[in-house]
Amino acid sequence: MMAPRSVSEKLALLGQHDGGAPWTRIAAESGVPLRTLARWSAKYRADPTSRGLQRTRRTDHGRRRIRAELIEAIEALALQRPEPTAAYIHRRVGDIAADRGLSPPSYSSVRAIIGAIAPGLRTLAQEGDAAYRDRFELVFRRATARPNEQWQADHTLLDIMVLGRKGTAVRPWLTVVLDDYSRAVAGYTLFTGAPSAEQTALALHQAVNTKTNPTWPIYGLPEVLYSDHGSDFTSERLNQVCLDTHIRLIHSRVGVPQGRGKIERFYGTITTELLPHLPGHIPHGTRGAPVTTPALTLEQLDGILEQFIVTEYNCRPHSQTHEVPVQRWGASGFIPRAPAHPEDLDLLLLTATATRKVQRDGIKFAATRYVSPILAAYVGEHVTVRFNPRDVGEIRVYFNDAFLCRAIAPELAADSVSFKELQAARSQQRRNLKKQLRQRRSLADALPSDARYVPRTAADTDTDAKQDTIEEVPPRHRLRLYETD
Repeated sequence: MMAPRSVSEKLALLGQHDGGAPWTRIAAESGVPLRTLARWSAKYRADPTSRGLQRTRRTDHGRRRIRAELIEAIEALALQRPEPTAAYIHRRVGDIAADRGLSPPSYSSVRAIIGAIAPGLRTLAQEGDAAYRDRFELVFRRATARPNEQWQADHTLLDIMVLGRKGTAVRPWLTVVLDDYSRAVAGYTLFTGAPSAEQTALALHQAVNTKTNPTWPIYGLPEVLYSDHGSDFTSERLNQVCLDTHIRLIHSRVGVPQGRGKIERFYGTITTELLPHLPGHIPHGTRGAPVTTPALTLEQLDGILEQFIVTEYNCRPHSQTHEVPVQRWGASGFIPRAPAHPEDLDLLLLTATATRKVQRDGIKFAATRYVSPILAAYVGEHVTVRFNPRDVGEIRVYFNDAFLCRAIAPELAADSVSFKELQAARSQQRRNLKKQLRQRRSLADALPSDARYVPRTAADTDTDAKQDTIEEVPPRHRLRLYETD
C-alpha cells in the first residue's frame, strides 16, 4: 500500500513532468501509479494553489465510529480457542449488528480491531500460560562476577543413535556442568538409560577434579550449583554431596527453564555443529529416525565429544561474552576451592559396587585384577569398591567406609605396580604380623600359670585353713583416730 504523499512531494513530482520527464518514468521511480499522477495534475491545473493537492476528508468523517459493544464482541470472538478467522468474526459481528439495529463494521475494520489486540493477551488466550511466560514475562538472569561462583547442571537427550553393548541402536543422554561466568564446560557424562543421581554425580566428579588433559584447566568446587527439579538433582545423595562440600544447591522453578538458558544454548551448539557430522544423526522432524546408519559406540562418541568441548567450544570466543571461555575462566588468576580430602569426594560421588574380598593376588572386579601394595595387609578382608566408568584402569578401595587405597589394573592403567613393590609390601606385612605375634606371646608368658585343674596336696589344704582362720579375726587399727579411743 502506497504511503500518503505530502503536498510538497506532490509538487516535486509534478515539477519533474513540467521539466520534461515523462509520466511513465516518474511513476516507475516514485512508485506512484500513472492514474494517481494524472489525478494530481488535473487537480493542480484546476486550482494552482496548494489547496488543490491537499487530501480531502470523507463526508462521513467522524461519524464512522464503531460502537463499543461491537468492538468488545470482535475482541471476544478473536480471543476464542482455537482462534477463528477474520472472515468468520466479520460475519458473526455483522449478524450481531443487524439484530441490534446497528451499522455493521467493514471487513478491514474488523481486521484492524483484531490486529490491535495486545500480543500478550492473544498469546495467553491462544497458547496458554507457558507460552505467555516464555515470551512476555520478565526474567531475572543471575549475573555472576567470577569463575566457579555458579555452575549449571542439566540433562538432554542427544539427537543421535549409537551402538549399545548388544549392537542395538540406542539414543544416549548427556549431562553437562557449565561454569556460568566463563561459559566453559567443567564436566560432563555420556550414558544410556534414564538420567539418575549416579550420572549427575559422575559429571560433578569430573568437573570438580583436575583433568588429565592439560588443555582443560576447569576444576574446583563451585559456590552454587543450579539445576532443575529432576529427581536426580533433588536426590538425597546429591544433597549430601553439596552439604559435605559446602555447595549451595539451588533449583529452578518447576516448569520455568529460562534460568538455564546458558546451558540450553550449549546443547543447541552440540545439536547444530557436532551431531550432524556424525553417523546416526537424527535431524529435527524425523521422529527419532536417523538418516544414516549408527556406527559409533558410546565410548567413541564420548571421545569425540570431549575433543569438541576441549579444542573447539572452550577455546573460541563466546557469542555473548566475546571472550574465550578458558581464558575468561583463568584470567583473574584465582585459586579454585578444592575439597579438603579428595578421597572423601570419591566416596560421595563415585559409583558404589558390591563388596569384594581381597585375595592374595589383589581384588577381582569386572573380570579384572586390581593390585596395590597396601592390599597386602588386608588379604581375606571384605572391602567396598568404587570406580569411575571413564577410567577403569583404577578403582578406589574403602575399608569400613574409610578410604584405603587406589588399586590399579596393570594391563589397563598407565601406572604399574612392580614385583619389588609387592615383595616389599608382603615382607613389611609379614614383619608387622611377627611383631604383633611377639607382643602377644610375651603378654601370654607374663600371665599366671593355669592351676584350675592341678591336684591339690595336704600342705595346700593346711595353708588354706590357716588363711581362713586369719581372715576371721577382725582387723585392729594401731593408729588412734579419736581422743575418746
